[in-house]
Amino acid sequence: MPETPEIHGLSRFLDAHLTGKAIASGTLLTFAALKTFDPPLEALQGLDVSGVGHHGKFVDIDAQGVHLIFHLARAGWLTWHDEVPSTPARPGKSPAALRIAMDDGSGFTLTEAGTQKRLAIYVVEDPQQVPGIAALGPDPLAEDFTVDRFAAILHDAGRAQLKGVLRDQKVLAGIGNAYSDEILHAARLSPFTPASSLDDEGVAHLHRVVREVLGGAMEAADGLPPSELKDGKRSTMRVHGRGGEACPVCGSTIAQVSFADSSLQYCPGCQTGGKLLADRRMSRLLK
Repeated sequence: MPETPEIHGLSRFLDAHLTGKAIASGTLLTFAALKTFDPPLEALQGLDVSGVGHHGKFVDIDAQGVHLIFHLARAGWLTWHDEVPSTPARPGKSPAALRIAMDDGSGFTLTEAGTQKRLAIYVVEDPQQVPGIAALGPDPLAEDFTVDRFAAILHDAGRAQLKGVLRDQKVLAGIGNAYSDEILHAARLSPFTPASSLDDEGVAHLHRVVREVLGGAMEAADGLPPSELKDGKRSTMRVHGRGGEACPVCGSTIAQVSFADSSLQYCPGCQTGGKLLADRRMSRLLK
């Protein structure tokens, strides 16, 4: 799933390629993906794009006050077209969910792989009308995201595990499974550490690492076209998705904990004092 760094890179690319151009047409190809009905998708036709930004993992294309917003979920992505294909896409015949054509012939297609269709598209007059945006926690890279604010968040989370707190969109916006693994590895903290157990020094250290990891990833993603953002993300991961490989810091074998529909990776040498964390899914299978 794309997280803040990739969504930032994607937004910057779209801002550079869409702003000042008019939307010629929008073709919905997966009808269940559109979550709103007023304004209709057709309301975008003929409007100039004023700018493109993002809210957490939501991309926001502002067309003169009408916002086309989308969330790519786990398996969604965007394909950019310098020239939109002349052959019309057919609903239900491809992974395509939405195709947008601009007045200069360029445009993009939103696609979603797999059978679980979770990509979500909204057309609204106010981004706060999107429930997921209205419920977002603070942006961890915002200027007002201070150590004190972070400390209050961790205190309120109580005994909840740091991994879950970092990736909860209602607590912090934009961090998902991958970057929470990377942040905790860089901070040398177990993913199962209770949030409220960190002392003042620990909170300040984690706050600094959150901003460094996300900030560095955003810089790496900036300027990359959509076709390169996924590979760019994978190439920067130190532990996430690298179970069984050697930790680049200490050389320990990167371990994994599996859940019903996801997994986390960590380094026992850097994060847990050499101890392996219980893999709950495997434990159940062995009973």
